[in-house]
Amino acid sequence: MDSQLQVGFIGAGNMAFGIAKGILSGNVPPTNVKVSAPSLRNLGRFQELNISTTHSNTEVVCSCDVLFVAVKPHLVPTVLSEISHHVTDRHTIVSVAAGVTLATLEELLPEGSRVIRLMPNLPCVVLQGALLFTRGTHAKQEHGALLCSLLQRCGLVEEGPEAWIDIHTGLSGSGVAFVYLFAEALAEGAVKMGMPGALAHRIASQTVLGAGQLLLESDKHPAQLRSEVCTPGGTTIYGLHALEQGGVRASTMAAVESATERARELGRKTAGSGSMK
Repeated sequence: MDSQLQVGFIGAGNMAFGIAKGILSGNVPPTNVKVSAPSLRNLGRFQELNISTTHSNTEVVCSCDVLFVAVKPHLVPTVLSEISHHVTDRHTIVSVAAGVTLATLEELLPEGSRVIRLMPNLPCVVLQGALLFTRGTHAKQEHGALLCSLLQRCGLVEEGPEAWIDIHTGLSGSGVAFVYLFAEALAEGAVKMGMPGALAHRIASQTVLGAGQLLLESDKHPAQLRSEVCTPGGTTIYGLHALEQGGVRASTMAAVESATERARELGRKTAGSGSMK
């Protein structure tokens, strides 16, 4: 990767911060990164990483090679309209806005712009994210490889067709919250049975972490690992029976479906706002 590569962020929320941390833990120095946001509220933590900050989106675009557009979906048309006159063939534009399609991004940017759509998730802030990206019409394999190189310290990075991006939003973007809910419920179950709350939450957190790590490293299907925990007539099968009676499997599948459909709905709304060239 070019040591002179300049990286910019428009938007200073959690996704931008997580990606920036991952990039800095690789081969990109803070002096090669710049972030813009309309207020000072979120810029302080970037400044603590020695990243240059500004309120000017144009300043960021003009100083970078790879630009992450990390704003809310409804703000994407306004932001891209503002910066489009400064986007050249030097730039690779990476959007992390949920639901905003490649077609919409390419419509809002100059013809021939290199666009990549990326969906990260919150654990990027601890370099344990799950990220999926898809390349636009003019983004070649080499541009995808560059993005992978930038993001390799952020966690798991995969490329796939655009149809998978909204699904990934439901599975992993929103799925993080589903896991937190389950961890909370695990701890509350222990509290109900008499364990102190702080201890219960620490153990629940470690249980989720350990289970996930084992699942990732073992390369076994979740059902196989689950069966390895169960013994005939033991505690786990009784607990699993209670979960199935509560509909946990169907509810979880429905949650992913609902979040995916919402991501698609957001994309249609953004597309419906029309071109702002």
